[in-house]
Amino acid sequence: MSVTETGATIWLTGLPSAGKTTIAYELAARLRTEGHKVEVLDGDEIREFLSAGLGFSREDRHTNVARIGFVAELLATNGVKVLVPVIAPFADSREAVRKRHAAESTTYLEVHVATPVEVCSVRDVKGLYAKQAAGEISGLTGVDDPYEAPESPDLRIESHQQTVQESAAALHALLTERGLA
Repeated sequence: MSVTETGATIWLTGLPSAGKTTIAYELAARLRTEGHKVEVLDGDEIREFLSAGLGFSREDRHTNVARIGFVAELLATNGVKVLVPVIAPFADSREAVRKRHAAESTTYLEVHVATPVEVCSVRDVKGLYAKQAAGEISGLTGVDDPYEAPESPDLRIESHQQTVQESAAALHALLTERGLA
């Protein structure tokens, strides 16, 4: 690893249970093996420790994304590859994070983990789709709350059509192409 490693924020957006976090941790392990400084800013952990008390209104979601974007940019500016598996359902929130990175001349890549809601609801890693179907919760992104898919992400991963390793390899290839891995 060079002393002046280039950091970057790699934002993985997609529906709940799309595979964002699984892909992020798979890629993080590979990057660490190669000697890169890597952090994963997991959306669930951020909500517990950095954004505790925020709900799921549009305003609270925007605040959550802005906080995560701030921390990611700070780490990336200091030479860390920051993998951010966070739903971030609104395009304007993601664009604000991109602009913050641009203002600081920090690399920001947006990756859409484009798994169809039908596949996500079968995976249902946290049981959210089942709870929504049973009427126990509402406001589930992609079901009864909006998700604005990126129109032109740096990479689109269709995790339902490839293995986790293949998805991570596609993302690693993008990083290599951009001189980041």
